[in-house]
Amino acid sequence: MRQHRIAWLPGDGIGPEVCDAARLVLDAAGFEAEYLPGDIGWEFWCTEGDPLPPRTLDLLRCTDCAFFGAITSKPSSEAYRELAPHLQNSGFSYRSPIVRMRQLLDLYVCLRPCRSFRGNPLNYRENIDLVIFRENTEGMYIGVEFPRAPEELLGLSAAKALRPDAAISIRSISREASRRIVEAAFQYAVKHGRRRVTAVHKANVLRATCGLFLDAAREVAAGYPGIEFDTANVDAMCMWLLKNPLNYDVIVTTNLFGDILSDLCAQMVGGMGFGYSGNIGANYAVFEPTHGSAPKYAGQNKVNPLAAILAAMMMVDWLGEREIAAEIERAVAEVVERGDVRTYDLGGSASTRAVAEAVAQAMRVAHAMR
Repeated sequence: MRQHRIAWLPGDGIGPEVCDAARLVLDAAGFEAEYLPGDIGWEFWCTEGDPLPPRTLDLLRCTDCAFFGAITSKPSSEAYRELAPHLQNSGFSYRSPIVRMRQLLDLYVCLRPCRSFRGNPLNYRENIDLVIFRENTEGMYIGVEFPRAPEELLGLSAAKALRPDAAISIRSISREASRRIVEAAFQYAVKHGRRRVTAVHKANVLRATCGLFLDAAREVAAGYPGIEFDTANVDAMCMWLLKNPLNYDVIVTTNLFGDILSDLCAQMVGGMGFGYSGNIGANYAVFEPTHGSAPKYAGQNKVNPLAAILAAMMMVDWLGEREIAAEIERAVAEVVERGDVRTYDLGGSASTRAVAEAVAQAMRVAHAMR
């Protein structure tokens, strides 16, 4: 088994705690890797004016993939106030490090599985097993914004509905990016024996951008006649997911809609303690729990680490260590179903580390029984 080089980015808040839990499980699984620590997070924004310093980007470029914990993000005005005084008035502007990593490294797939583990008391419905493909590099997250509408824009006849004092955020959707995220969704469906791909949009209102996405999705779908393809408006999709989530299999959509739908689906399978994702490009990937930094719980060793452990499982699978990945997933399923070691969100009182140790022990027992 070759040793992998992984950029290890715990971040802040609860990030270090859940990363420690994931590392405990990875070690118990026999996963061999060199973990190279990287600087990322609120501390580096406050002291350096950059939550994703250049040295960390250099680290990403010389590793196989990255594992990311969580970071604190705040609105621009709050971020500015917390910037070191000598850095204020220097032109620094806070931007989410994970969004920057996605764009700088062209990690165009945000893959977010949502599976209901048997025995989870927070399951909305048993047997939910769907996957969201969220386009990760454009849409509303490109960062092109104006606090006031530019005069050049106000002068266009198509912009006559804009008020002069309006703030503007640009939504950019390209055919190339749309085609490749839909292609990734169909390739996943074929590889994993999935029956159906649903493209989610709002083309009846966002005619230009969602219209282009929908056209691209249909073009790609025509090349996969063996996979059922349908489309849905995003508002209706939220309703139908709650009405019958078992009807859905693979969902593919644009950046903002994917962000919203993936949190909705995570809640149906136990909440953000089970939410995890892979940000995947052609040659690199960053894996993460999606629950955020939860600073009020930092240092308390009480949050649910299963999202981080499942993100580590996805990372191991992406690196080609599929047997180890399967062992981790089976161990998580066993611990959840057994129900004797649960964090507060699941109605228990177990610590973050205790849950990780329970998963590790489940793997050891399984090995001993072979």
